[in-house]
Amino acid sequence: MKGTALLLNEDQTVTVLENVELEVYEELKQEEVNNPHCIINDKEVTFEPVQAVTWYENGIDLAYGY
Repeated sequence: MKGTALLLNEDQTVTVLENVELEVYEELKQEEVNNPHCIINDKEVTFEPVQAVTWYENGIDLAYGY
């Protein structure tokens, strides 16, 4: 199942990961918030510290102006 993962960064910005597998979200959710990382397209990706990780099963229409 694919969806959108939102990472709320400590600097109050949001990182949006679209079209990712649920397993990637679960991997991020289990990581320490200081150094979250996961595998996307066969590459390991590390993110800045985050406060929270949220999952949306369906895509988010970012063109709508959220």
